[in-house]
Amino acid sequence: MSDTPFGFGLPPEEPDDGDEGKKKDQESGGGQGPANPFGFGLGAGGFGGPGADNPLAAMFGSLNPNDLGAAFQQLGQMLSYEGGPVNWDMAKQIARQTVSQGTADGTKDASVGPSERTAVQEAVRLADLWLDDATSLPSGAGSAVAWSRAEWVEATLPAWKELVDPVAERVGAAMGDVLPEEMQAMAGPLIGMMRSMGGAMFGTQIGQAVGVLAGEVVGSTDIGLPLGPAGKAALLPVNIEAFGKDLGVSQEEVRLYLALREAAHQRLFAHVPWLRSHLFGAVEGYARGIKVDTAKLEDVVGQFDPQNPEQLQDALQQGMFQPEDTPEQKAALARLETALALVEGWVDAVVHAAAKPRLASADALRETLRRRRASGGPAEQTFATLIGLELRPRRLRDASRLWASLTDARGVDGRDGLWAHPDMLPTASDLDDPDGFVHREQLDFSELDKMLGEAADKPDLKKKDKGHEGENKGDDAE
Repeated sequence: MSDTPFGFGLPPEEPDDGDEGKKKDQESGGGQGPANPFGFGLGAGGFGGPGADNPLAAMFGSLNPNDLGAAFQQLGQMLSYEGGPVNWDMAKQIARQTVSQGTADGTKDASVGPSERTAVQEAVRLADLWLDDATSLPSGAGSAVAWSRAEWVEATLPAWKELVDPVAERVGAAMGDVLPEEMQAMAGPLIGMMRSMGGAMFGTQIGQAVGVLAGEVVGSTDIGLPLGPAGKAALLPVNIEAFGKDLGVSQEEVRLYLALREAAHQRLFAHVPWLRSHLFGAVEGYARGIKVDTAKLEDVVGQFDPQNPEQLQDALQQGMFQPEDTPEQKAALARLETALALVEGWVDAVVHAAAKPRLASADALRETLRRRRASGGPAEQTFATLIGLELRPRRLRDASRLWASLTDARGVDGRDGLWAHPDMLPTASDLDDPDGFVHREQLDFSELDKMLGEAADKPDLKKKDKGHEGENKGDDAE
């Protein structure tokens, strides 16, 4: 990356006029140190000296009102991004750059060859056949594709946008709020600049996290959310090879087991139409309860130095989000964690039922995947810092045991029938008492919906009643 972040361009240095010239330059605000981060020629007076308790003064030194228009004009040229709360063009560019650098173990991204594409397609096809015996949900994969890491980045960015934008929106608003109230009315362009800076900051961090995650994932549903296009089962051959490298299991078995997981996720998301919006809505509901640490944000803005481009990134990585300690926020977190656990637990139980009789390594691969999901990688930790949320099923094992018990008690159809309506699913308390849930009578929402639909199709009973009332009145008159 360049020495100046987000495309900031510092003006050329003035000829050296000796110590006296340097002194005058510093007094006029023309130096390029932290007191004058953008290299503007700023006069004395204005919004207060560099030592003022004022984030604007800390950023720009002393602004002369005569220079204000020119300063804002230069800012507008440097920060021309006018999109949403995250600069996703920048995120995409940095994610691609991160992918091209390879992973920490030296594994480089590579284009997927014909043989690898064929191997993935055959693995998904066989996985779907095995899953037919383990679940009543039909196949959800209209196609099977093999992606490079760069292709995974391209395909999943729309989903990341949906997940991250709600939180980034709060940061953008907070960046304007850190200005003193008396300045906000007269510093509209500056607030816009700060929000553009926030978009660039988020774009950089999200891009790096997505790029790192692209080096870890093995498919499109690794974090329990449908990140790729609907109906498209995707595996990453280069990451599958790295995943199975030290497991002592054949590459074919590793690929097939991971294909089972991907195909099972696809069935669930394809045939439970409310599930995607339920999960993404739970993320957004949790995000609404996150507050921004404005004190930390003021420090970031006040100490901003373009000659130290890592400063902003380090500040973001330290985290500036604090979940509100309210009953509503705790309930939102519980809903999200339970939903993630139920999805991952169902996939774990179904895949194990399909793989156990057929793969000698089924138990070992299952435990490896469970530990991998429970611990999370560095990229998941980055997202936890950025959006204040760990997309991790904390109760995966509990949920998997509950789904397995349901299979024994009610059969495959009875178990999968619970996905017909969100109110039929187990709750967090049910994970504490799986036996109580398994043997509890459940409402059949499909029958209820059918009854309501039939009632809606019938003629208006009220009109009939009114007609009978008229007839009765006529009889009384006679």
